[in-house]
Amino acid sequence: MAGVPGFRLPVAYRAAARRSARVTVAAGAAFYLFLYGFGLPGAATYAVFAAVAMAGLSRIPGTGRQRAAVVLRLLPVCWVLITIGTYLAVRTWSAVVGMLLVGFALAFAAVGGPRPAGAAPGLQLMYILPSFPPYDPGSLGERLAGATTGLVFLVLAEAFLLPDPPTVPYRELAARAADSARDCADELTRGRFTLSDAAARAALAAGTGLRASLVPEAERPAGASVRDRALSQTGLSLRTLLSRLSLLPPVPDGPDPSRGGLDALRAVRDAAEETAGRLRGRAPAGDAHAELLRARSALAAGPEAGASPAVLRRHAAVLEAADAALAMSTAAWIAVRGRAGAARAAPGRFWYARMPEPLLWWRRLEGHAGGRSVFFQNAVRISLALAAARVIAGVDSLPHGFWVLLATLTLTRTTVRETRSTVRVALTGTLIGALLVAGLLALVGTDIAVYAAALPPLMLVAFTLGPVKGVGWAQALFTLVVALVFAQLAPATWQLAEFRLLDVLTGSAIGAVFGLLAWPRGAQDELRRSAAVLLRGAAETVVAVTAQLAAGGVREPAPSAAPGHRSLQHALIMAESAYAQFQSEPKESAAPSPGQDWQATLMTGHHTLWGAERLLVPAERVDVPPLAREPARAVTRLGDRVAGRMLLVSARLDPSGDTPEEPMPLRDPDFDGFAAEPPGAPTSYYAAVEWLDSLMTDLERITGQGGGRDGPGGRSPG
Repeated sequence: MAGVPGFRLPVAYRAAARRSARVTVAAGAAFYLFLYGFGLPGAATYAVFAAVAMAGLSRIPGTGRQRAAVVLRLLPVCWVLITIGTYLAVRTWSAVVGMLLVGFALAFAAVGGPRPAGAAPGLQLMYILPSFPPYDPGSLGERLAGATTGLVFLVLAEAFLLPDPPTVPYRELAARAADSARDCADELTRGRFTLSDAAARAALAAGTGLRASLVPEAERPAGASVRDRALSQTGLSLRTLLSRLSLLPPVPDGPDPSRGGLDALRAVRDAAEETAGRLRGRAPAGDAHAELLRARSALAAGPEAGASPAVLRRHAAVLEAADAALAMSTAAWIAVRGRAGAARAAPGRFWYARMPEPLLWWRRLEGHAGGRSVFFQNAVRISLALAAARVIAGVDSLPHGFWVLLATLTLTRTTVRETRSTVRVALTGTLIGALLVAGLLALVGTDIAVYAAALPPLMLVAFTLGPVKGVGWAQALFTLVVALVFAQLAPATWQLAEFRLLDVLTGSAIGAVFGLLAWPRGAQDELRRSAAVLLRGAAETVVAVTAQLAAGGVREPAPSAAPGHRSLQHALIMAESAYAQFQSEPKESAAPSPGQDWQATLMTGHHTLWGAERLLVPAERVDVPPLAREPARAVTRLGDRVAGRMLLVSARLDPSGDTPEEPMPLRDPDFDGFAAEPPGAPTSYYAAVEWLDSLMTDLERITGQGGGRDGPGGRSPG
């Protein structure tokens, strides 16, 4: 109508409304089909709660069709959980043991990435639901039929009803970054052989777009499979390549421009273009990867004898860019072809390429099987809380006792502070919802038609407002929803609201107790500790690498050639998982200062690993002569300097009682080790200096001292 302003819901409400419509249609249709169509209240119960569990309680990331695919794959898991829960529920002790084991396994599955983590709460409910009366294994077929129908309806609704806007896949983001790398390399081979400000800004934007925190959860390559690991490494390689190209020193003056590594840069350009096409599903016309290998080998042979330090610095920088481009090309090949692409993967950096997927998953699980992993901590916390809730509900025979476990599952948080605030708001919301339920049941009585008519619109409102407005609204509205469901399954009085409030109070109290007893500070202390361990391992690697560079010797193309590779990689995994949880937790007053750049700590770990491999892990076995006396002394002194600064920063991060509080300047203006040009220093010396200088820049970012080389030329690849 003319003159009437248009109205659009905010984005958060639109997304929640789409999901709410899908779960309402799926759960409502399945519930009414079994209850009023077939007269099977048991199947109706499982139908509605299966759909609500996997769409309302779970937070599976992605579009509707992506979630539909996940739910369809998890359907057999739901059958197993319902079957186990049905047979173990006949005795309290067996139900409790099952809850302990199943609760831990499902919570620990979060190590597999955002999708298993998001689906875990809904899968927990699939075991919780049959753990309470009626204890009737003979009704297992009816239960499975109801749950299956509810989930199939949910899959159909997610796939076809109100589709979500499409997201950009990570492969396309990586392809765009490869396009940017191609443009940068092309610009560096023409004209003044330097990068324009516009190209540098584009490179920075493309690299930043690959950061996990800026990529939708469903698109992050966070799984343990070969393709996911390779795609993640493709992104890391591209960020490194873009950083190297942005920081490339100018071509030294002289009659021969080949000293600037222009042939290698042209090969980098072609490899980036080939990688972008491969990631988009196009078959390459030639073999730019092989050309890059040949150009890199020619570059590694070294410049002519007597080259100036400026030429050597440029040579080392181009060689690092070529190495990053090779890693990009190889990782993208594996990401597209899987294990079939392992033939061109060098050992060490691509250790996973030839491993079968079950072994990769075992490596992922084994790496987190310990008290230092936040995934392990969360799994222990929630499984113990659920087992305790099942004991109390079973021994005391609480009416509607499964609500106790549901409250424990949904209200237990990773920190005491978060649990306390969540429980307070949740109880307020539940009390309001219970009062409304009591009034509604007293007013309507046993008129089931009213409840049947009111349930769908109420579900639509509850699953729209709950995710957006917060836990208080969610608990109030969900209390109304479950009351209308149970009022149709059996005659109900106002006491149903009393039972709901009592059960939520019991479940939240259990969650608060275990939140207090089991790692009450969540990831805050663990992040400090794991970051400190990561930097200590990085310092050891730096000292070992510079010592090996000075001493020379045989270089092997194997993972063991890079000192401390396995332990540093494991420390990096622990720090990354702690950082991921830390981002999701509310920050207390004792939290680190805003100047603390935790992501820079992770970048330092990545950068240390990559630099060690670039410097010490060749493409083939080679015997490297030792450095001359002056270059050996210079690189060893510089490595010790950087390692010492890493240890100082590590001590500041460590949450132990003797942590030094006063910051210490990282760069000493009187120390000129990074600018040293000892006579007779080869390209490997300048490559090591470039690596150590960039690590010092990472440390400056961690502590907020001076900002390092931020901007378009930011060094860190992580």
